Amino acid sequence: MNFRDLLAETFSSLSQNKARSGLTILGIVVGIASVILMVSIGQGSQQSIQSSIESAGANLLMVMPGRSGAAGAARGGMGSAESLTKDDAEAIGDLEGVKTVATEQSGNYQVVAGSLNTSTRVVGTVPQEEQVKSIQMESGSFLDERALKRWAKVAVLGPTTRDDLFGENASAVGKEVRINGLTFHVVGVMASKGGTGFGSSDDLIYVPLSTSELYLSGNDYLTLVNVQAEDADVMSTAQQSISDLLLSRHKIDDANNADFSVMSQQDILSTVSTVTGTFTILLASIAGISLVVGGIGIMNMMLTTVTERTREIGLRKAIGARRSDISQQFLAESIALTLTGGVIGILLGWLLSLAVTQFAGYTTEVSTQSVVLAFAVCTAIGLVFGYYPARRAAGLSPMEALRYQ
Repeated sequence: MNFRDLLAETFSSLSQNKARSGLTILGIVVGIASVILMVSIGQGSQQSIQSSIESAGANLLMVMPGRSGAAGAARGGMGSAESLTKDDAEAIGDLEGVKTVATEQSGNYQVVAGSLNTSTRVVGTVPQEEQVKSIQMESGSFLDERALKRWAKVAVLGPTTRDDLFGENASAVGKEVRINGLTFHVVGVMASKGGTGFGSSDDLIYVPLSTSELYLSGNDYLTLVNVQAEDADVMSTAQQSISDLLLSRHKIDDANNADFSVMSQQDILSTVSTVTGTFTILLASIAGISLVVGGIGIMNMMLTTVTERTREIGLRKAIGARRSDISQQFLAESIALTLTGGVIGILLGWLLSLAVTQFAGYTTEVSTQSVVLAFAVCTAIGLVFGYYPARRAAGLSPMEALRYQ
């Protein structure tokens, strides 16, 4: 049987029972679309987080309070311990290879502007934060030394926070917001850096560090020290120097008992990639269960088809059809079902990914690898779940098949 005859016979056989073929294809469509959607959500989340981390600044090291765990991350969360002071930050600034140091003291607060309100992160910081974090201003200006020295109640808003409090793209400079019951004057709005979720650079408010200590937190402990190295080549050396300095200042002999952690952007990206990669695999595995169900549906349909077409198979064999011809025919039907469902599933998954981005606000990314994987899985399902029915059909005896009622 040549390839053209095989295609024609496959199309004819599947068209004889359109409803059954359609329902079988639907199982594959749902499975492939689910896998594409789940993988796109996982990869989109990873890309969004990575972009947010990379946009934080160049050659950046982050010193966080709290005992470090095995992976180097602070146990209990960033800022959960009171072990970093401004004196520590000043000492770090004197180290070789350190270009700039910017201190932070942050917390979550309810912020009110007129009849609107939002819960967001309020960061007390110093003017050097603008350089260290590569902050660009959309309007107004960033915090200056004068505001820091006068404990001024002024605020710089992220674009997301501005939209939540004053409306999308509204003019906020010169207006007032209330933080923890205190009135702050808005002096600037930052340009968007992108990124969503926890720690977004667009959803926060900057106030002077001195103001945060006096009016918001009531203490002078730091939740984060941002350190900008002179260049990428000295990052590792600077990271080790900071660790050695703080161990000495805090009188800690064993680095495993350190009450701080020093992480680079690369460390964080590596951790994030591992976590989001595992998350993506988990989502895809859950969605993949429906593919297995769809494959079982294909096997069930093909076995039913073999039974229904027993006499036909016997007749074909009687007039000279070989075992390989019969086997190829049923395998082709199985693969045709899975590939048709796969193509439709990929298109549906892509459309659903766009819908999630458009209406739910989550970043999604349909990669070429996921599409290629989907096609490979479709072909494999067609072969695996079509093999037994095809082998059973090819193994029927012509005489017994012709006598089948």
